Amino acid sequence: MTTHLNTALQQNHQPVSNISAHEELVPSRYALRVGEIDVLVVSDGVLPLPTETMSTNVDPQTRAAWFKDMFLGPDAFDWALNVLVVRSGDQTILVDAGLGGQFPGFPRAGQFPKRLEAAGIDLASVTDVVITHMHMDHIGGLLVDAVKNRLRPDVRIHVSATEVAFWAEPDFSRTSMPSPVPDVLRSTAQQFMNEYHSKVRTFEETYEVAPGVVVKRTGGHTPGHSVVHVTSGGERLTFAGDALFPVAFEHPDWHNGFEHDPEESVRVRVRLMQEAAASGELFVATHLPFPSVGRVAVNGDAFRWVAAFWDY
Repeated sequence: MTTHLNTALQQNHQPVSNISAHEELVPSRYALRVGEIDVLVVSDGVLPLPTETMSTNVDPQTRAAWFKDMFLGPDAFDWALNVLVVRSGDQTILVDAGLGGQFPGFPRAGQFPKRLEAAGIDLASVTDVVITHMHMDHIGGLLVDAVKNRLRPDVRIHVSATEVAFWAEPDFSRTSMPSPVPDVLRSTAQQFMNEYHSKVRTFEETYEVAPGVVVKRTGGHTPGHSVVHVTSGGERLTFAGDALFPVAFEHPDWHNGFEHDPEESVRVRVRLMQEAAASGELFVATHLPFPSVGRVAVNGDAFRWVAAFWDY
């Protein structure tokens, strides 16, 4: 995989004249190493969402002002989708699987299978899949034929036991999602469990998927929402899943409409950002703009995102 990751880096900087018509102008993958562990961030694309989902507990004028300052909105913005591929020892771990291409209206999402292929990574080499939570933009990619038909029969899929139990009878009473979304989330989670129940390996609070790769339940966004810590050689990277969004650094107390427990979500993201600021570790999240690699700094009573310099 190291060779593949290095190739991916080199391909990011091809002269335009060398890029054939079927290739993307800027391949949406970024490789780095955490100690002896290889990590590849892959963009699954973007999908449009209403700006109001980012701040359901603040007045519209305050929300509009923040999005204007970010040169976004006013009514909708592009919601980034990132997944990880991690290589530790002889294990290749996929962290989340993006949206998939089966949902109408999101033509720019569901890109990770072709982008993995462009990076020279065969889905058949994936030994483990970690699902941070069972929202459709994290499991949908596993439901398309181009993915599920290429996964190895003995692939292990790691999900919090709390998350699996929640989606048996999900509660949306505290969410503020667009009206069609809950039914789609419910049916997608059911389809996922029907398809992969024999491959799912549940854990309670923490589980070491591979040497230096630990998944840990945080709760908040969903009851079984989890993050992934990659640690090697004194270095650490945290994949925060949906624990935080672009607005979270300046306004960690703003609720997101997709959070099943908004108050707990605030406590989770503040704790994660405090830990990241103290350790100086690398930080990646599903919905931060690609490549979503940076660090968190304390900024008074809030936080500041410090994007990492690309390693050319």
